[in-house]
Amino acid sequence: MKYTIKRSSRKTIGLQMTSEGLLVRAPYRAGKKDIERVIRENKAWIARAEKKMNRSAEAVRRQGVLTADDIAMLAAEARKVIPRRVEYYAKLIGVVPGRISIRSQKTKWGSCSAKGNLNFNCLLMLAPPEVLDCIVVHELCHLKEMNHSKRFYDEVLRVCPEYRKWHRWLRDNGDILMRRMELGKK
Repeated sequence: MKYTIKRSSRKTIGLQMTSEGLLVRAPYRAGKKDIERVIRENKAWIARAEKKMNRSAEAVRRQGVLTADDIAMLAAEARKVIPRRVEYYAKLIGVVPGRISIRSQKTKWGSCSAKGNLNFNCLLMLAPPEVLDCIVVHELCHLKEMNHSKRFYDEVLRVCPEYRKWHRWLRDNGDILMRRMELGKK
């Protein structure tokens, strides 16, 4: 099996399926035998990831890639919609967020900084509104719990009882949205 290795100061070997193929993220000290062992042990995952990548490539061909103008329009729409959703849910959760930024990120749907600033991916405008709400709630709950503990998820589920359903939708379909942007930038 062909793969690309990206070495860094990480402690473990990780696998990632990209549009170019299998990417192995490995510590500087990891030997070729260690890397090949991890690949062998994860053959089933690799096969599923390849299949999913092929399905998303087909979906991107059907739906089309996003141009720079498309992304700019999505970002403009997100700058109107997302702050209103943040304001609504912040009151329900009882938090006060910092600055809200809209970006076109390749891997993240949202993030919350230690200062309470929130970042959201403009591609959320292509997802069902419930998905956007779940991401907003997730990031706002980090203002109470800056982790992914049981208490954190209890708060998320209190505000967004169908969180798991919409999180699963994003897990199953989000790569298609990301690839539509990724391919449009090439």
